[in-house]
Amino acid sequence: MRAAVVLIALALLAAGCGSEDGAGRPAGSTLRATLADPDGDGFLERGPAEPLAERRELGGGGRPGREIARFGQITDAHVRDEESPARVPFLDRLGDPFQPAFRPQEAESAQVFDAALRALGAERPQAVALTGDIVDNAQANELDLAFAVLRGGRADPSSGAPRYEGVQEAGNPDPYYYRPDNDAPRHPGLAAAAQRPFTATGLDVPWYPALGNHDALVQGEVPTTPAIEELATGSQMLTNLDRGVRAPTDEASAPAVVAALLADPAGLPGRTRRVTADPRRRTLGAEAVVARLRAASGLPAAEPGARLDYTFDLGPRARAIVLDTVNRAGSARGLVLPGQVSWLRQRLAEAAGRHVIVISHNQLDSSDGGQAALAAMGSAGNVVAAIAGNRHRNAIEPYRPGGFWLITTASLADFPQQARMFCLREAGDGGVVLDTWMVDQDGRGPAGTARELAYLDAQGGRPQGQAGRAIDRNARLFVP
Repeated sequence: MRAAVVLIALALLAAGCGSEDGAGRPAGSTLRATLADPDGDGFLERGPAEPLAERRELGGGGRPGREIARFGQITDAHVRDEESPARVPFLDRLGDPFQPAFRPQEAESAQVFDAALRALGAERPQAVALTGDIVDNAQANELDLAFAVLRGGRADPSSGAPRYEGVQEAGNPDPYYYRPDNDAPRHPGLAAAAQRPFTATGLDVPWYPALGNHDALVQGEVPTTPAIEELATGSQMLTNLDRGVRAPTDEASAPAVVAALLADPAGLPGRTRRVTADPRRRTLGAEAVVARLRAASGLPAAEPGARLDYTFDLGPRARAIVLDTVNRAGSARGLVLPGQVSWLRQRLAEAAGRHVIVISHNQLDSSDGGQAALAAMGSAGNVVAAIAGNRHRNAIEPYRPGGFWLITTASLADFPQQARMFCLREAGDGGVVLDTWMVDQDGRGPAGTARELAYLDAQGGRPQGQAGRAIDRNARLFVP
């Protein structure tokens, strides 16, 4: 009888590619349960499971069989130093294109990252892809904090003074910013709790980074300069911009406008407050960030100035190709260079006979040069999916010609604060099936409060629909 029970359990696991943690409690898999707001009152509660929706727009349709590869994705964690003078929350009130420059849950980013890693680990992936914007502001201390959370053990989110210093202080008279000690929904002590060291669970499987614009550019837009680094490590924080100050009107004008404002001998153009200076807040250029990501993830070092393009295997039959889509001149828009397309073609040819997943931060279909990359992938004939982040939204669309799937995943910075799992399997018709499902962060400690605030946030919460359609979350994707 014991043997029969074991066989039934294994059969159920193979059928759904799901998992459950060792204690028998439901993990974060939305195949079992997820969070919902059935009465629309703004409070999340445990809701029903979301089954896999079968999608056959590309054809295929054989019965799913043996597992080929199993991996996870976390994107746009935006682990941040929310107390840094180099951040620009004051731009938020100007509206588009500057929103969201402030989020009510921004102080808890490290705890949310830890909660997501813990929940994803319970799904037993072979590896995890971190698809960019691991940090928020290209600062050394933000990368240090993200690496500490990934390693596990002590993680200290604080910078500057041991106490919280920033726009969410209870004593800040500006009601534009959410102050958890004062404003509804009240969470007294939240800002202070977010600064305390905590013990991170860590990730016990290999992780592979893709470079995001926020990893390599200040605020995801501007290459660092000596003046920006001096601001970041200094003691003056701008909290409100003077009326009449000319803000950047688009991404192209941002570097010049920022340089002019910082060079003004009259000082910062608006209301400021004094904070504790911290040299750990130094800003990093793209080359330094790439070197640190390679070293921390165990990738081999590259030539100076090289982009973060590389491959890794997911077992003997599947390979991932990672593309660096960050424009070093500045801009959140993706960029794929002609030399990268040639490199991609070579890697696709080398992977003949394997199933290929292409990973990037920016979506290739909306990146400069991305169409050439997609054409190379389509003609190769062995690509299953192109997986990206950046949009902060769950979406799955078929790509033709070429017959593969374009998949983007919502961020940890905004609701729904989910990770994504993938299970690649054989199909009876000679094709493959890619099962994908969302994984809720586990909500322990400040991470749970951060999710509640993210849900209520008008700029990134429920009004924005970033969780996507049901078929953009949990889906069984057939590839002929």
